[in-house]
Amino acid sequence: MKGKWILVVLCTVAMLAVAADKVEKAPVAGKDGWVSMFDGKTLNGWKANERPENWNVEDGTITGKGERSHLFWMTEQCGNCEFRAEAKLNHGGNSGMYFRAKFMNAWPEGYEAQVNNSHKDPKRTGSLYNFVNVFEQLVPDDTWWTQHIIADGNHIIIKVNGKAVVDYIDEKKSYMSGHLALQQHDPGSKVAYRNLMYRKLPAKN
Repeated sequence: MKGKWILVVLCTVAMLAVAADKVEKAPVAGKDGWVSMFDGKTLNGWKANERPENWNVEDGTITGKGERSHLFWMTEQCGNCEFRAEAKLNHGGNSGMYFRAKFMNAWPEGYEAQVNNSHKDPKRTGSLYNFVNVFEQLVPDDTWWTQHIIADGNHIIIKVNGKAVVDYIDEKKSYMSGHLALQQHDPGSKVAYRNLMYRKLPAKN
């Protein structure tokens, strides 16, 4: 009987190892064109469109809480690019990772990769908001996960923990260039981001 339990444990460990191999490995800043967007200590390079007091650095993360605000990365704009971050969101929270977005008050014009696991809005994490909507909860509350956006011409891919959940061709080419930004949605939401990374992709002919 003891031998069977050992076999079960070993099989479980093996399954977990296989699952871990499917999770996207974190890129290294300065390698393969990847750029770190956050120094872990300050909001240098970032600018809020409204209510800047709602964004802080806590325990090496960019944290948003309070009323609506969007925090824009001002260092470089995204034409063709990859945008990757690890996110953690409270129960009932709502946030988003914007790309090719216009710096403006209110809700920015641009694409949004949804960050929402249990908010009343049914469009969940991984959605390309209002273009391709994911209604399944992919991520538990209060846990870290990775969201990775690839914007290559009008081809948009969104990966959650290394798995592509959106693979979309925007025939209208709705947004082709603009800022990367983080969203603080409402007073009931608290979101944290870390390991924010950017990579420029070649221009399409």
